[in-house]
Amino acid sequence: MNTEDLIKSCEGTVIEVRSPLEFMGGSVFGAMNIPLHDIPHRMDDLKKMKSPLILCCASGYRSGQAEAFLSRQGLNCLNGGSWMDVNYLTAQNT
Repeated sequence: MNTEDLIKSCEGTVIEVRSPLEFMGGSVFGAMNIPLHDIPHRMDDLKKMKSPLILCCASGYRSGQAEAFLSRQGLNCLNGGSWMDVNYLTAQNT
């Protein structure tokens, strides 16, 4: 299954790596907010979440950094890119 299909079918867990302030301004429905700088400190929580972890942010840059780090830790994750793109794709499922 490709990234778009995973997002559309609501497989895994959507994690927004933007700041809490950005997240409060709009977010993917049902997403968790774990800012990029908190990712290393939340490994135990992340390992318990339904995979794949679908990471997103404002542009895809921070979520790409999170994906690289989490992949090196052995977690099944992918960079969903912009939260608005992920939100659009998840909304198509409803």
